[in-house]
Amino acid sequence: MPSPAPITVPEKSKATKANGSDAPISYDINIPYVDVTKEFQGRTRYPQYLPTWDKMWFDPLPPFHYDDPALRVKDKSKPNLLTEGVKLSHIQPRMGTVVEGLQLSQLSDAAKDELALLVAERKVLAFPEQDLIDAGPERQEQFMRHFGKPNYQPVSGTVRDHPGFHIIHRDGNREEISRFLEQRTTTTLWHQDVSYEIQPPGYVMLGLLEGPEVGGDTVFASTEMAYKRLSPTFQAFLDGLTAVHSSQKMINHARLTGSLVRKDPVDTVHPLVRVHPVTGEKCLFLNGEFLTRIQGLKDSEQKWLLDFLMQHIVSGHDFQARVRWQPKTIVIFDNRCTLHSAIVDYLDDDYGAKLRHIFRLVALAEKPIPVHGHE
Repeated sequence: MPSPAPITVPEKSKATKANGSDAPISYDINIPYVDVTKEFQGRTRYPQYLPTWDKMWFDPLPPFHYDDPALRVKDKSKPNLLTEGVKLSHIQPRMGTVVEGLQLSQLSDAAKDELALLVAERKVLAFPEQDLIDAGPERQEQFMRHFGKPNYQPVSGTVRDHPGFHIIHRDGNREEISRFLEQRTTTTLWHQDVSYEIQPPGYVMLGLLEGPEVGGDTVFASTEMAYKRLSPTFQAFLDGLTAVHSSQKMINHARLTGSLVRKDPVDTVHPLVRVHPVTGEKCLFLNGEFLTRIQGLKDSEQKWLLDFLMQHIVSGHDFQARVRWQPKTIVIFDNRCTLHSAIVDYLDDDYGAKLRHIFRLVALAEKPIPVHGHE
């Protein structure tokens, strides 16, 4: 079911440009926080999807009942989805698959249920040459509502009158990127989307509108396989921990840059290890962006543990899959059992970015299931 219509709050805050040299450095170089200039509006084939900041206000997300569509599937062979002519090419043996020979826009509800199961099993699916890219925001939102409740963006640019869209847009941006790389050694930011919500996303769609001929890949890591690589003793320790996920840093950055804020900061306690409702597997649930505290640990203990776990995941190339974007590609991934990062390597010698334009839609799912109390 779609969420209630957002409430408009006049003059809640105003979006302005932050061009001064003392402007704060973005924590995520992929996301614009101010309006795109007219110069760049003429350089995209999809001006409707350029980031906009409608003045809206969203109350905290209340708990809601969630039925995972993957759990409705009776025939695990997926006869409605994997019809004759559909080709599966695995990116990595245990995660990531390129799916060719079908159009997402033509799937029946039964096929969408089977798609959810395939996403849970393979974690990341890439669908090249999808006509859904050109079908418009309404059709794209309608497709994703089959998989869960939409999430409305608190700070980032969206599609006009469609606040469920999160727009990723880079084009030029030399000054901003140069300042960013003066302070940072890499543009990667490993994270799980919107993990601070009381019921974070399960299924996430990314749609490539335009991108560089080479570069701009997205890398995914399996937090299920990362968990399995740990010793039983260490797993048992992690199973009992809980962590605070917060949008405070993101909200503060938006306010410092003069961007529009549509929602108060959200702090939510989640288990550090969650049980996947479809596969039954245990998955690490952590974040390089939103996780602020592991409850019960001292600061030095927390820093050591988070540094260890993030390094374990980032360096685990044997449980990662790298998606190379092709024209009109749609990627659907399971946000509950993966971390991901964009790769901002599509820069010239002066740190000017080539055009990369992507939209994101998410489907909010269940409250993360802890290990204890589930067994």
